Amino acid sequence: MSPDRVLSGMRPTGALHLGHFHGVLKNWVKLQDEHPCFFFVADWHALTTHYESPEVIGESVWEMLIDWLASGVDPEKATLFIQSRVPEHAELFLLLSMGTPLGWLERVPTYKDQIEKLKDKDLSTYGFLGYPLLQAADILIYRAGFVPVGEDQIPHVEITREIARRFNYLYGRQPGFEEQAQAAAKKLGGKRTRTFLDLRKAYQEQGTDASLEEARALVGQSQSLSNNDRELLLGYLLGSRKSILVEPQVLLTKASRMPGLDGNKMSKSYGNTIRMREDKESVEKKVRTMPTDPARVRRTDPGEPTRCPVWQLHQVYSDEPTCEWVLKGCRTAGIGCLECKQPVIDGILREQQPMLERAQKYMDQPALLRDIVDHGCARASEVARETMREVREAMGLGYR
Repeated sequence: MSPDRVLSGMRPTGALHLGHFHGVLKNWVKLQDEHPCFFFVADWHALTTHYESPEVIGESVWEMLIDWLASGVDPEKATLFIQSRVPEHAELFLLLSMGTPLGWLERVPTYKDQIEKLKDKDLSTYGFLGYPLLQAADILIYRAGFVPVGEDQIPHVEITREIARRFNYLYGRQPGFEEQAQAAAKKLGGKRTRTFLDLRKAYQEQGTDASLEEARALVGQSQSLSNNDRELLLGYLLGSRKSILVEPQVLLTKASRMPGLDGNKMSKSYGNTIRMREDKESVEKKVRTMPTDPARVRRTDPGEPTRCPVWQLHQVYSDEPTCEWVLKGCRTAGIGCLECKQPVIDGILREQQPMLERAQKYMDQPALLRDIVDHGCARASEVARETMREVREAMGLGYR
């Protein structure tokens, strides 16, 4: 059990673009230096919306993994794996479905929102309704302490916490729990035992989250406890039941500032993207043909940068002197639109260069990429099997 473990994944439904880099992957690169991280290719999740075109998924899996590595995700620091290569995800999804109320899934905000947005697809399927539960299984099977999400994804973590809480309530009961938990607490040793019991009392009586987090950290850092002892103590913190599945915490990430070529958020559905590994000529063409301030009909017409999509990209890629040059030059017609776009092109190409260099070795040596994934899947499977062993026993399925 690793209380500071981070779990995150992405669906393979097409080429990754710079919006993915700025919105997700840069954060992953940071997190891998701070936490034990598990990053997975959510290919089963992709089938919830692309079940009629699985070829898109097959084409995207390996390219997406190369994009991750190109961004700086390091397989020596993080565990990279493919969801469908760890079948325990599906088993936990099935077992959790036995006790998850249908209403919980129907009230997830993104459920109706996605059905409305994707009217061209038939999403009246069990798989699409159940995807928040599969997402919960993805998190819970690794007993992840943190899930990095934007504000719009917080409800998915909340339902995961509810599902874990319900499971522990239904299946965490065991005779002599209190005595076993107190015996486990003594293994912390002297002062640590007293501190743990004081923190538990503070949380139980006053509901202080700080006491809960401090006590969890104390349990996680102790080298004298077995996994069973840790589960007992984590459950004892929350009440009087064994904590088999860990309730994850939200690790809120800042919203990406990455605008698309038309000024809207960069998104494949808007057709306004630049791929992470797009070739130089294509990048230059896309930026040079970007729309600008409609007031600048002629080269001599002054413009207003805040009305121009190019200005938004300057705020991502240009330094302060360059931005001042743009503001002054545009408003006085001192520079033309093509001149204004060149620093953006240079900035994008500069950002892409290390990505292209990192990606090349995996493109030249596909076996190297397969080895990374094989190792990651083996590591993920080891953790998942241990969780499922305890889940089966708790549910009365541990017989042989």
